[in-house]
Amino acid sequence: MTTAHLSDTIIRPISGHYVANRRLKPLKNSIFFINHSRHRSLVYNRTHTTRIRLSLVEQIPPKSSKVDVEQLVDFLYEDLPHLFDDQGIDRTAYDEQVKFRDPITKHDSISGYLFNISMLKLVFSPDFQLHWAKQTAPYEITTRWTMEMTFSLLPWKPLLVFTGTSVMGINPENGKFCSHVDYWDSLKNNEYFSMEGLVDLIKQLRIYKTPDLETPKYQILKRTATYEVRKYSPFVIVETQSDKLAGSTGFNDVAGYIFGKNSREEKIAMTTPVFTQAFDSKMSKMSIQIVIPSNKDLGSLPNPNKEEVGLRSVEGGFAAVLKFSGKPTDDIVREKEKLLRSSLISNGLKPKDGCLLARYNDPGRTKSFMMRNEVLIWLEEFSLD
Repeated sequence: MTTAHLSDTIIRPISGHYVANRRLKPLKNSIFFINHSRHRSLVYNRTHTTRIRLSLVEQIPPKSSKVDVEQLVDFLYEDLPHLFDDQGIDRTAYDEQVKFRDPITKHDSISGYLFNISMLKLVFSPDFQLHWAKQTAPYEITTRWTMEMTFSLLPWKPLLVFTGTSVMGINPENGKFCSHVDYWDSLKNNEYFSMEGLVDLIKQLRIYKTPDLETPKYQILKRTATYEVRKYSPFVIVETQSDKLAGSTGFNDVAGYIFGKNSREEKIAMTTPVFTQAFDSKMSKMSIQIVIPSNKDLGSLPNPNKEEVGLRSVEGGFAAVLKFSGKPTDDIVREKEKLLRSSLISNGLKPKDGCLLARYNDPGRTKSFMMRNEVLIWLEEFSLD
């Protein structure tokens, strides 16, 4: 199955808005573990919605502490990319009794923490990308990440995507990490044990058939309960005019181009998906498009034989994407577009006019419940703050 390719580049920090809100109850070692139902540790303002973030650790920095938190931030940039590779993370950076929590998993020791990582490697083949790490309290670091996991035990090998933040507490007496709490962007309830989190995982196990063909390359930056935000690399398309968003008018002309009906009679490899694009909100202008393989550029391609067929470079950028299955019709696609646009505006994002329908499957050869369809809306801008 062809999937998106995550860049190996680690994105350095960008500014965010955090407010510390501390309620303290001292323990002997000056580290404070709290009950989720009673205390809240970090208020995080994101997309105009203030969300209270729970932490397992509250701390009074001892006067003698000499922990260099900035150095620990740099350490995480170097260490976390090895979370699921053969090198692995440096266990000496963690307390033996480190507290790990995510919506459906918890461990209270470094051994359990590393066991969880090894099980994910065995079952899911995770691909982890760190976007940024920054200090968010005197002895606390927050990281933002994307994790893609292929569940190889199922025949259709579904791709599970999780994005979110991790709040990592630091023991001020020894400078080691003593807690790690994950928050998923797709959930409202991130407390352990979250039934919402379990349902979110199970939903991603559904069958979507993606042909073994090249797709435009993109990074998944954020996944909410409704949509993904992707950063697309530039790509080239061959296109012609169409009449309906979910129609096929013009497909034979653009398919003919890649099958050899061009100035050099050159055959070009097929890709997926087939795009249809509406360029304005009234959907008064449409085109149908096939993506050209990435090993070819605009200057080296043969000219189309038909005047109404053209080649164009798409600059890429940020796109919000809503995935759905079944046979797409114009009514269904318009409904999905309205849902996606409404969700983006509610979350403070700025969608551009128009939209694209991405169809990944041959409708004559794919059962409707297995079809992978997507509605895409380009965004004016996007930040992972």
